[in-house]
Amino acid sequence: MTETMSHAFAPPNYETFRETAETAVAQAKNTYEKAKVASEQATDLLKETYATAAKGATDYNLKIIEFAHANTNTAFDFAQDLMEVKHPSELVALSTAHVQKRFETMIAQTKELTELAQKVTTETTAPLKAGLTKAKDCSKLDLSDTRQGRTVQ
Repeated sequence: MTETMSHAFAPPNYETFRETAETAVAQAKNTYEKAKVASEQATDLLKETYATAAKGATDYNLKIIEFAHANTNTAFDFAQDLMEVKHPSELVALSTAHVQKRFETMIAQTKELTELAQKVTTETTAPLKAGLTKAKDCSKLDLSDTRQGRTVQ
């Protein structure tokens, strides 16, 4: 009787409105929880991506330093060899050999840096690609379920 009394002055569709409001609140809570989880996953994904990118950049920079060191040593060795030249024909032969060796070294170093850059790029983008694919699949599932009037948990 108390329940009837409290709703005595309620509009005729009171129960329908109440159920609709409760459903809306439940859906809002569900959506909030999903957004919170997605946000946390995105944050973790970005942290992992930045860490991978930073390590890759460090590896790349260390390789450049290694090459600079080797190239500097080669330049000093060439300068020392030049000091020992006694005839112009030796100078030409030494210079030609040095240029040829430097060119071959430059090609090898460029190839190595290119491979390293590709590796770093692949390692950096792989988690992003996987995360975006997962998010896309989840959003398709959520959209199809909400269109059908269901709530996914």
